[in-house]
Amino acid sequence: QVQLVESGGGLVQAGGSLRLSCAASGRSFSSYPMGWFRQAPGKEREFVSAIRWNDNTYYLDSVKGRFTISRDNAENTVYLQMNNMKPEDTAVYYCAASQRAGPVTIWFLKRPQNYDYWGQGTQVTVSS
Repeated sequence: QVQLVESGGGLVQAGGSLRLSCAASGRSFSSYPMGWFRQAPGKEREFVSAIRWNDNTYYLDSVKGRFTISRDNAENTVYLQMNNMKPEDTAVYYCAASQRAGPVTIWFLKRPQNYDYWGQGTQVTVSS
């Protein structure tokens, strides 16, 4: 059974940093894209970042230069380092994994429906 478990969320002041982790179990995702999404109250789930099998990375414009996605294939874990955080980053953050092998476009990576497995989410709150 595949499971994605996020950790690392919490409360941080504006300008601070958090590092989210997503540990996968049940299968290896080293050859597949993985992503981070977030959902604020009353809003739709939005793409934050993704990493492809070849370690190409993609970001939401508003987090470029502040967030960094990375993966440790030996640990089957994906990370999201969040720096210089802003109150508008407040949301529940979800890790997701796709079973689509091979090349995928950024448009594919941005759509939540293209991911097959999801974590339970971790709350991130940034105070002003």
